[in-house]
Amino acid sequence: MADSDSAIVVEGLRKTYRDKQALAGLDLTVPRGTVHAVLGPNGAGKTTCVRILATLLRHDGGRAEVAGYDVLRDPDQVRYRIGLVGQHAAVDEELSGRQNLEMFGRLYHLGGRRAAARADELLERFGLESTGTKAVGRYSGGMRRRLDLAASLIMRPPILFLDEPTTGLDPRGRTEVWNAVRSLVDGGTTVLLTTQYLEEADQLADRVCVIDGGRSIADGTADELKARLGGDRIEVVLRDAGQLSAAASVVGTATHAAEVETDPDRRRLGARVTDRVAALTETVRALASAGIEAEDIVLRRPTLDEVFLHLTGEPAMADTSRADTATASTGTSTAHTATAHTAKKQTAKEQTAKEQTAKEESSV
Repeated sequence: MADSDSAIVVEGLRKTYRDKQALAGLDLTVPRGTVHAVLGPNGAGKTTCVRILATLLRHDGGRAEVAGYDVLRDPDQVRYRIGLVGQHAAVDEELSGRQNLEMFGRLYHLGGRRAAARADELLERFGLESTGTKAVGRYSGGMRRRLDLAASLIMRPPILFLDEPTTGLDPRGRTEVWNAVRSLVDGGTTVLLTTQYLEEADQLADRVCVIDGGRSIADGTADELKARLGGDRIEVVLRDAGQLSAAASVVGTATHAAEVETDPDRRRLGARVTDRVAALTETVRALASAGIEAEDIVLRRPTLDEVFLHLTGEPAMADTSRADTATASTGTSTAHTATAHTAKKQTAKEQTAKEQTAKEESSV
């Protein structure tokens, strides 16, 4: 078994699709009770990694353990301990939120009463209790994704895989999902998150793994990765573009920067600095002494977008061209299988029959 402090351990993981190598020796360790984000450009292997860890795909080499169990030798033990939320909602839009959760509870053999109680508990936990009786088709995007999260937690799995869970959501919907994820981690759940929104990783993740070409090329906290770019950045916008060259020389001397970047079209220059307070103070003083008038001077920290570009050579972008996306996103949890789809109509009929019986009894 894996280290008890680690929820997920991946060593030298390899996977090839025909002549394309999706994973080429990936290493990844996710501590228990944390959010670990996996970032990478198109085709880097993010979804392939999640599919292997969720026992939806067999790897060709290396080792992968989830909750202390090998994904090949003990797939049933792994499935019992995980939830999976894919890129697309897999709840039935014709059923209400409560009916969806009760249905998945019954698929897990909870029984009617326990399934109903668990549904009510999850609706309250995710702020959906007031809309639990409404058809899911009337839910907003953020509400549907919160219902997806709720469905994946029917059996209280200690580990949750989120494969780009906020794709297609507006800012409000993304914020709703972020808040829900934070509440899960506060309760002890371990989350492995793949995302195309670097702000999402910055907001949620305790650690970030950047993969490219099927390998991990960087792993650390967001601040640690940002520090690789050489610290904070000072940016100056001049009133007179004709002073740009002189200002670049002054700022370079004042901040001891190795390089000062200039943008004549925007009358802007920028440099990496190590001591933000001293850099700002010296820059303001030096520009004033040189008679150079600045319209704006700001200090800002590097973004994960800049880290991503620096590490991979590519800007962050929507990962929509992967061949395995559709297969990986057929369900929102390990319970969302073909059985779920065949049971939906029957569950709806049972619910309708119960409601009719209740009406008849109340009229007697």
